[in-house]
Amino acid sequence: MQQPQLGGLANIGKVSELKNRILFVLAMLVVYRIGAHIPVPGIDAHVLAQFFNQAQSSLLGLFDMFSGGALSRLTIFALGIMPYISASIIMQLLQVVSPKLEQLKKEGESGRRKITQYTRYGTVFLAVFQAIGMSIGLESFSVGGQPVVIDAGFEFRAITVITLVSGTIFLMWLGEQITERGIGNGISLIIFAGIVAGLPSAIGGTLELARTGEYTAIGVLGLMTMGLLVTYAVVWFERAQRRIPVQYAKRQVGNKMFGGKASFLPLKINTAGVIPPIFASSLILLPATFAQFTKDAAGFEWIADIAALMAPGQWLYLLLFSCLVAFFCFFYTAIVFNPKDTAENLKKAGGFIPGIRPGQNTAKYIDSVLTRITVIGAIYVTLVCLLPEWLISQFGVPFYFGGTSLLIIVVVTMDTMAQVQSHLMSHQYESLMKQAKLKRR
Repeated sequence: MQQPQLGGLANIGKVSELKNRILFVLAMLVVYRIGAHIPVPGIDAHVLAQFFNQAQSSLLGLFDMFSGGALSRLTIFALGIMPYISASIIMQLLQVVSPKLEQLKKEGESGRRKITQYTRYGTVFLAVFQAIGMSIGLESFSVGGQPVVIDAGFEFRAITVITLVSGTIFLMWLGEQITERGIGNGISLIIFAGIVAGLPSAIGGTLELARTGEYTAIGVLGLMTMGLLVTYAVVWFERAQRRIPVQYAKRQVGNKMFGGKASFLPLKINTAGVIPPIFASSLILLPATFAQFTKDAAGFEWIADIAALMAPGQWLYLLLFSCLVAFFCFFYTAIVFNPKDTAENLKKAGGFIPGIRPGQNTAKYIDSVLTRITVIGAIYVTLVCLLPEWLISQFGVPFYFGGTSLLIIVVVTMDTMAQVQSHLMSHQYESLMKQAKLKRR
C-alpha cells in the first residue's frame, strides 16, 4: 500500500492542477514572510529587540511564536491571524445560541457568505481593540531608560492601529485565498509557517546555551528526546480510530443482488484535530496580551496582577488553557460530526450497526461512542500541550519545543499530505475514467 503513495507523491509535478496549487501556497507563504519583516513606523528596533529578549518566557514570547516573530520585530503582521481566529470562535459559539445565525448556517452558500461577512467585521473590531492596547503599552516600554517608541503621542497610536489592523485584514484575506486556491486550511498553514520559520533560530539558540554551559549535553538530549516522543504520540493518536462495524442489507435490482457487504464507520480519537489548542491559545492571548501591554500604562496598574497570573506556567493560565482545550475538543467535534445525519445516511443506504436499530437508536449509539473517544482525545491533546508548557516555565525551554507548536506542526503536515494524496487519487480516477471511455469507443 505504501509504494503507490510514494510513487504518486513523486509524480506531483505531472499533475498540473496540483502543482499550481502547491506553487500558489508557497508564493502566498513567501508574501506572508516578507510582510513579517516590514516594521511599523516610529519604533526603535534595537530597544524593542532587547525588550523581547527579556520577555521570551512570558506570554509575549508565546504570542511572538504564533505570529512567526512578527511581534518581536513589531511588523505590519504583529497581531498575526489571532483576531480572525477569535472572531471565528465567537461566531461558532453564537450559532449555537442564536436561532437567526443557526438558520443562516442551514441556508447553504448564501448563509455561509453572510456568516463569513460577520466574522470579518468581528475580526476588524478585535484587531482594533488589540492594536489600541498594543500602541498604549508600547509607549510605556523602555529598556535601560531608552523608550521603545521614538516619538510617543496620538500620531504614533493612530499610525500603529491603522497599520496593525490592515496587516491582520490582509492575513485574513491571504488565509482565505490559500484555502480556496491552495491546499488545506489557509489559517492553519499561516500559523504553521510562522512556527516553522522560528525553529532554526530556536534550535541554534538552544545549542548556543549548551555551548555556554547553561544547558548540559544531557539536557539538550533530553529536550530532543521529548520532542521526538511528543511527535510520535501525536502521530499515533491522530491516526487512531474507533471503527464501528456496519452491515449493508441485500437488495435486488432487476436480476442482480446488491449490498450484503460488511464495512465500518471510522471515528477519529481526535476529531477536532489542531483546532482546540489554536482556539484556546487565541482566546487566552486576546485579553492577556491587552493586559500585558497596558499593565505599565497610567491608569492601568491594576492589570499588572492579571498579567502576572496569565503568564505561562502560572496556575490560572494552566487552568484556563486546560479547560478551553477540553471544551473545544467537544465543541468542534459536535460541529464537524453530526450523529443524527450519519444515522440517517446509513438508513437511506440500507446500512445498519449489528444489534442496534436504525434511526434514533443508531444516532444515540454513535453519539455515545463519539463522546467516549472524545474524552480520550481531549485528555491526549491537553497533556500534549501542558506537559511541555511545564518544562517551558520551569526550565526556560523555548516555546517552539512546546506541545502546542509540535502538535500544530505535525497535524498540519499530516492534513496537507492527506490533501495532496486526495488530489492525486482524484487525478488517477479521472485518468482511469478517460481510458475506460476510450476503450468503449
